[in-house]
Amino acid sequence: MIFNEIYSAYYNTVAKILAEILKGNTSEKNLNKIISENAFGESILNILPSLKNEKWQIVRSDLTTPIKHMPTMPLTTVQKQWLKAISQDPRIKLFDFKINGLEDTEPLFSPDDYVIYDKYSDGDPYDDEKYIAHFRTILKAMQNKQSIKIEMTNRKGRTVCTRCAAERLEYSEKDDKFRLVTSGCHFIRTINIARITKCSIYNGEAVLQSGAPETDYDYITLKVSKERNTLERCMLHFAHFEKRAEKNDGHYFLHIKFDKNDEPEMVIRVLSFGPTVEVVGSESFKKLIIDKLICQKNCGLL
Repeated sequence: MIFNEIYSAYYNTVAKILAEILKGNTSEKNLNKIISENAFGESILNILPSLKNEKWQIVRSDLTTPIKHMPTMPLTTVQKQWLKAISQDPRIKLFDFKINGLEDTEPLFSPDDYVIYDKYSDGDPYDDEKYIAHFRTILKAMQNKQSIKIEMTNRKGRTVCTRCAAERLEYSEKDDKFRLVTSGCHFIRTINIARITKCSIYNGEAVLQSGAPETDYDYITLKVSKERNTLERCMLHFAHFEKRAEKNDGHYFLHIKFDKNDEPEMVIRVLSFGPTVEVVGSESFKKLIIDKLICQKNCGLL
């Protein structure tokens, strides 16, 4: 574990309870509210009774505590090392903030310690000053709900200008690229940040109607093998997707919802599991998998 278990939801919840008790707020209703907001659904049945029964010996039965000082959560050495390693990621520069107090800390790992497979090598130029400036301008526009004026180079090499509302930023792990999802422009919905040549806050008189564009979703169903811990790896790999897992006739099935625009990336993601994952739906996605495999075979990759 990178982060010690004492920093888990349970310990943080108990720390907040102790802080409230030290402030004199000892009503069970208030303490149960803290538990429901910071822990898990079933925690309300365990945490407060364990405290009142003096099982953990940090709260007395009358909801007073022998502890005299407010609980604090200082970072451990390993946590500082992990944060130092994360701070060396070039993408950190995009967000214009620094993690202080780590000057004498050795990073837990470096980019030379790991290799990422199934990832394109032409990722965004995170060290480029213009790219950083464009990214921060977009981020500022999103935070302040402002429109932006963009000049970009499209796929055909032509220069295109547009005014739009910045809705959200998306990151593709496989492509190693950021893209902007826009609204208020009828001919552009997503823009690769690296294609932007000029970007500024739009202060024109015309007000662009902001509103998240409707996303076209699709669904796939994967039959997951029990071999090589595939189910756990799938759940981690698709952790940021809306999904549902079930067990039927001794097999695991994983139903995943994804943005239709991410279909090419989903094909690559699924193929990365090899024979331990089988696509059983939808038919259109199965055809994409088959076409990709045929293409790889014709290229001598299989």
